[in-house]
Amino acid sequence: MGIKLVRFEDQGTNKWGVVDGENVKVLNNSSKTLAEFLENGQAEAREAVGNDTLQTVAFSEITLLSPVTKPAKIICQGANYSTHREEAGMEAKRPPFNMIFDKANSSLAGAYDTVVSPEHVKLLDYEIELGLVIGKDITEETAVTDDNLHEYLAGIVIANDVSARDVQLVQGQWLKGKSYRTFCPTGPYLYLLDKEDIPNIHNLELKLWVNDEIRQEANTEQLLFKPAETIAELSGVMDFDTGDMILSGTTGGVALNLTPELLATVSNPTIDANHRLEVLVEAQSKSGRYLKDGDVIRASIKSPDGKIDLGEQKNKVQAPALVSSKA
Repeated sequence: MGIKLVRFEDQGTNKWGVVDGENVKVLNNSSKTLAEFLENGQAEAREAVGNDTLQTVAFSEITLLSPVTKPAKIICQGANYSTHREEAGMEAKRPPFNMIFDKANSSLAGAYDTVVSPEHVKLLDYEIELGLVIGKDITEETAVTDDNLHEYLAGIVIANDVSARDVQLVQGQWLKGKSYRTFCPTGPYLYLLDKEDIPNIHNLELKLWVNDEIRQEANTEQLLFKPAETIAELSGVMDFDTGDMILSGTTGGVALNLTPELLATVSNPTIDANHRLEVLVEAQSKSGRYLKDGDVIRASIKSPDGKIDLGEQKNKVQAPALVSSKA
């Protein structure tokens, strides 16, 4: 069975711990980054499970930080569920190509941190995603299958790919529209996988609520491009470092809802950008589903049998303010 790893702040110092019921067993490991921890701290974390001599703190009394740390690449899969493809104005069936983009690691935030919406953003959206954390450096094309996935995947985590749709679509800037600071709440903890956990990755229930209204609900069995094949494909393109994260895509239920015609219009660079923005905002604002100041987003991912439970995020949306980044 896997281990629930947390990174937290205690009296100005960042520490690592293992979740034990309502408490956290504090590890002696002083790693500054997740990559460093995965290299030298996993053995201690696994030994901590049965060690009753370690200092413990109440889970409710610590300030959680993102378990994924800078520096790290955040590579994203787009439109990887049929339901999301449909609402984004695309064909529902699996496309011939895996849609890949990236997200700045400065967008990382804790599971309970505030999501800060820039003043100019009019269409702020949410996207629950299963985060896949790379467990070893990959520097060449590699045959990754479910049989050896545990060798390359250290763990899994909840992530919210918060997106400024007006920037993403009208400007054609996916990186920019998804990379504002605080736009990637991650955690509350990283579930360090055992080999036996791998089959459960294909049977995890994703749920997201806005103000206690269920908005997104799906199962990872519905992923069009699976984790192993995605890592294998990308290994033929780029290097991965220990501690990097792949966001495996979001399901239907986001605020965004486009027809193919509207998608073609707002992404057409031959049409004046201001006009495209007006058209998009007018069409999208009618739903009332986009995030606004004061909204609270909750997200959870777990297996139906409860063997894997990634906890629950809870993030409040806030208008621009001076908010310190804890990532």
